[in-house]
Amino acid sequence: MSLNGKVAIVTGASRGIGRQAAIQLAQSGANLVVNYSSNQGKAGEVVKTIEQSGGEAIAIRADVSKVSEVEGLFSETLERFGRLDILVNNAGIMECTAIADVTEEIFDRHFAINVKGTYFACQQAMKHMEKGGTIINFSTSVSGAMLPTYSVYAATKGAIEQFTRQLAKEFGPKDIVINCIAPGQVSTELFLSGKPQELIDSYRRMNAFGRLGEPEDIANAIELLVSDKARWITGQTIRVNGGFN
Repeated sequence: MSLNGKVAIVTGASRGIGRQAAIQLAQSGANLVVNYSSNQGKAGEVVKTIEQSGGEAIAIRADVSKVSEVEGLFSETLERFGRLDILVNNAGIMECTAIADVTEEIFDRHFAINVKGTYFACQQAMKHMEKGGTIINFSTSVSGAMLPTYSVYAATKGAIEQFTRQLAKEFGPKDIVINCIAPGQVSTELFLSGKPQELIDSYRRMNAFGRLGEPEDIANAIELLVSDKARWITGQTIRVNGGFN
């Protein structure tokens, strides 16, 4: 697969799935915008990794929960590269909290980053993305399960799935495809944080292969969906989870 000449933004690309997606898209020839919110050092490491492999990348700081900063992310991308072909809305947070302990701040923070950030990035893509572009949003396979403490997080991802479906026909006339990837449990800092080993082991037993997913598993699916072979897939949520639920 060749992405030569194409430009991709990956939000939340300083670590985990976003980092791996940025690296693999660059390896396929795309010029990369590595978005980060606070970890400039880690984002710089991703850029360096891409450049050492012969790719081109820049890091741009933007807090996706703020619409003005999302707009700035796109304007800076266009100023640097002159076009946009791929948007991977990976930035998000996950705090597993029982309903009795969910505060207004926790609720609002999840919806601001996960939902508002993704939605208004899609809005900017509608304005600026090239014909034939691709948007990948992120849901979660947890939506198909009933797991305690995931209510707020799963609710944000349900919202993303729904507006992805509705937006498909708005993007269609511009020949832009838009889909969701819904990972299962993936071995990232975000997922592993605060979880006891016993719980992590129980999650390994929930899929067909008895292991956690790796960032490469999800990045491989992203590569497939941005390829020309996936142009007839749009408005869908694809569960990339090793057979979980």
